[in-house]
Amino acid sequence: MHRVSVFVLLTINFLVVNSSPAVQRELPHPSFPIKKLTAEQYSSQAQLENTLGYWLETAQQTVDRIRKRTPNKNVAKNVILFLGDGMSISTVNMARVYAGGEEKTLSFERFPYIGMSKTYNVDYQVPDSAGTATAYLTGVKGNYGTIGVNAKVPLHDCQVELDTETHTHSIARWAMDAGKDAGLVTTTRVTHASPAGVYAHTANRNRENDHEVERDGCDKNRVQDIAQQLVHGETGRRLKVILGGGRREFLHNDLDPETGKVGNRKDGRNLIREWLETSVKGENRTYVWNKEDLLAVDPKTTDRLLGLFEPSHCVYNLDRVRNKLSQEPTLAEMVDKATDILRKNDRGFFLFVEGGRIDHAHHSTMARLALDETVEFARAIRLAREKFREDDTLIVVTSDHSHSVSYSGYAERSQDIFGSTGQAADGLPYMTISYANGLGYYDHIDTENGGRVNVSKLDTSSNQFRFPTTLPVESETHGGEDVAVYASGPWSHLFTGTYEQNTIPHMMAYASCIGHGLTACQ
Repeated sequence: MHRVSVFVLLTINFLVVNSSPAVQRELPHPSFPIKKLTAEQYSSQAQLENTLGYWLETAQQTVDRIRKRTPNKNVAKNVILFLGDGMSISTVNMARVYAGGEEKTLSFERFPYIGMSKTYNVDYQVPDSAGTATAYLTGVKGNYGTIGVNAKVPLHDCQVELDTETHTHSIARWAMDAGKDAGLVTTTRVTHASPAGVYAHTANRNRENDHEVERDGCDKNRVQDIAQQLVHGETGRRLKVILGGGRREFLHNDLDPETGKVGNRKDGRNLIREWLETSVKGENRTYVWNKEDLLAVDPKTTDRLLGLFEPSHCVYNLDRVRNKLSQEPTLAEMVDKATDILRKNDRGFFLFVEGGRIDHAHHSTMARLALDETVEFARAIRLAREKFREDDTLIVVTSDHSHSVSYSGYAERSQDIFGSTGQAADGLPYMTISYANGLGYYDHIDTENGGRVNVSKLDTSSNQFRFPTTLPVESETHGGEDVAVYASGPWSHLFTGTYEQNTIPHMMAYASCIGHGLTACQ
């Protein structure tokens, strides 16, 4: 075998992203929170890449690493599903550059196996987060906008969803039925479409509280809203850990501790209090709404944990850093505490983790926020992979759908990913990042002279800068292309090839010997 020189090995270690202090510490709001290569570093790297030996030897190293892989056929005690909402392949590519360079790798990109997931809904070519959550969590594809029900249930239908024969149940329930514990962590409202796929059954993802049930034309005495299903539903009430945003969906007349405003409910109920009061004898239930209280939770004495850190969604990471919002935990901090509690079960656990604000930033065509959320998502994954052994913990990382964001042009290496990349036929510069549609359209149209605005005259450094789009729509749309699935741990070699999105929970169930289908224990 071709031997790799010590020089090249040292070079590889330099180039690969790791848990360096520059990545870990919080800095005052910068243009680039992740340290970029200096001109000297880039020049040194370029000198390496200009040699035959660099590329030949690194390729040989990669081949050697791949050929030594042996399938891990242990039973997965623990399963963690990380869902980057709207994390398209182009988003992952751009996040690499944002994190320090084109040659970098995010934590989950170092997982040994990768596949591709087909994301369409039963009724739509380009899906939404509700129908996809039904697929990758319950193993059955459904219709656009519906959660935890099969395709017999049309969007908005108040009657058909009451038929329990249409209900689909998530892998979280399969795990709990097998004696494991389960939980969810998200940067969105815990009643939002993706996390709701863990526990809810509804014909409309917007029914997060009783008022929305009535607005949808349903009888709230017969149709349970999503927050109520989380607290009292057959799956929701059994979850050991629930962390994210969304306090407003649980409150009516009671004031929010941060804003002093009442919640969105209209039924006079405080579902947070009801969750606390459903504690059985000898069970310690803890509710927290800020970072300090979360970090103070003792996993040894806490049986169930509910954390709601914002009235709506958790704030963007860059806004949290800029505004010094110490009351808001990071995604990695939530994952750390959640796994501390779940790992107490000797039989293992299932945990769903969503980096949900990647999607929201893309919908606003605010690519700077989307890429930073992707890097934060990767940090949480790195924490989990380092915390649990590969021989007994399966970690799967994927996305629910793509976005219309484009990474294009001919930018030179080490160029600012948020900058311009060349000159178009109209003589004006164009940006590396653009979208097929969205509100960014209006920011880049020269209404006085016609044509495009010269982007070199715009302040593109703001977190809220909206990148150019081709068509004006109120909210940038999802994309329909396949998304990647990365896997590490027991039976991770199953997650290769191209497959329907609803196959994902069945493969996780196979690896952990839960559910009613094929398992590794048969």
